[in-house]
Amino acid sequence: MAIGNAVQQGMSVQVYDEKNRWIFAKAVGSGPNDGLKGYTSGTVNIQMGNTIFSYNEKGQSVGTRSAI
Repeated sequence: MAIGNAVQQGMSVQVYDEKNRWIFAKAVGSGPNDGLKGYTSGTVNIQMGNTIFSYNEKGQSVGTRSAI
């Protein structure tokens, strides 16, 4: 199953597969730069504070990196 779409709704990011079925959601922070930064068919990138978290199509964390 691949990621087809990721949408930020308020303080959460909703992730859907290529058939528009909901896969998972992740909470985001309330900072001015926090939220969805982008996605591919394999990962979703979400910034919280000074860190960008990457999640796979199962919602599992696959890495972090500094946003600075």
